[in-house]
Amino acid sequence: MNLHEYQGKEILNSFGVEIQRGIVAQTPAEAVEAAKKLTEETGTGWHVIKAQVHAGGRGKGGGVKLAKNLKEVEEIAGDIIGMNLVTPQTSKEGKKVNQVLITEDVYYPGDSEPEEYYMSVLLNRATGKNMIMYSTEGGMDIETVAEETPHLIFNEEVDPSLGLMPFQARRVAFNLGLSGKAFKQMTKFVTALYKAYTESDSSLFEINPVLKTSDDKIIAVDAKVTLDDNALFRHKDYAAMRDIREENPVEVEAREAGLSYVDLDGNVGCMVNGAGLAMATMDLIKQAGGEPANFLDVGGTADAERVETAFNLILKDPSVKAILVNIFGGIVRCDRVAQGIVDAYKNMGNIEVPIIVRLQGTNADKAKELIDNSGLAVESAVQFQEAADKVHAVLS
Repeated sequence: MNLHEYQGKEILNSFGVEIQRGIVAQTPAEAVEAAKKLTEETGTGWHVIKAQVHAGGRGKGGGVKLAKNLKEVEEIAGDIIGMNLVTPQTSKEGKKVNQVLITEDVYYPGDSEPEEYYMSVLLNRATGKNMIMYSTEGGMDIETVAEETPHLIFNEEVDPSLGLMPFQARRVAFNLGLSGKAFKQMTKFVTALYKAYTESDSSLFEINPVLKTSDDKIIAVDAKVTLDDNALFRHKDYAAMRDIREENPVEVEAREAGLSYVDLDGNVGCMVNGAGLAMATMDLIKQAGGEPANFLDVGGTADAERVETAFNLILKDPSVKAILVNIFGGIVRCDRVAQGIVDAYKNMGNIEVPIIVRLQGTNADKAKELIDNSGLAVESAVQFQEAADKVHAVLS
């Protein structure tokens, strides 16, 4: 589950991570009041207005701007709220901005120049360890840094059973070229950041930039946070942070129906039971010359109502040219699934998209007979290759 910047910062701050303070506003008037309050609390004279959407690169799309007075706060907030923000991480239509974050200006003058760093915490699946990735090149796309100056990216791997050791936090600060107060502040920052990552059950914390202010404070100016959906039962307060306006409406509908669904960009819809079989089915579609339009796991229950819901979800995508149903009858009997498909098809009326059904397992022979004798425009298959050939024939 992705979070907005302000939500990610709330979590960070709750674990002792220093953040750029801000207040969320839904309207230009609220933005002005937020700016006034921040001025009273922090003494900041300038404010940064940030669009709150689930996408990076907001500044490149005009979603992050500096306001030097209250009039500019109101004008900029009015321009950003309601706009369709297009960034390198959105579709060409962009994402509608429903709210903005009014933040304090932390790039104030002082004894030294502010410096920006990149830092993230995530799981290295190759080693089974958590990893702190960091660089002196903050404020830039980390992909660009990796491509052009890979020697400026550092990794600190952390054994989950041991946790982050003090010497590792110090090594991060050293590799960033810090000393004195800034060195101590960075070790404290890294320690708190890693604690926030592990104890919030997150899959990603990305701070870009981490800022060393002119008076050597270390703060998180931005926050991209992804929580592990499977751990949300332990964090009811985090679950309440979900903003479905930022999510694919079909995926939201599927989740409410108890289906595991991920929207993709292909032309063949998939209805499968079991994540492993779903991945194999997607490979099958690609080998047949198609592209999977979705990942859809209907689980162990495949009655008419559930199958009909799945069909409706798949058919919401106008790019779908065919549907491949690939069910293994272990817990659920194949003939029951077949009857569900037939009933769902009849309930939905005429479906113009070709449907190929492969059912294997308990009562698979009865299931094939049901499909073949249904009189519906549904083709049955027995073998994987046979299903692939029929998908290829439909797309040709």
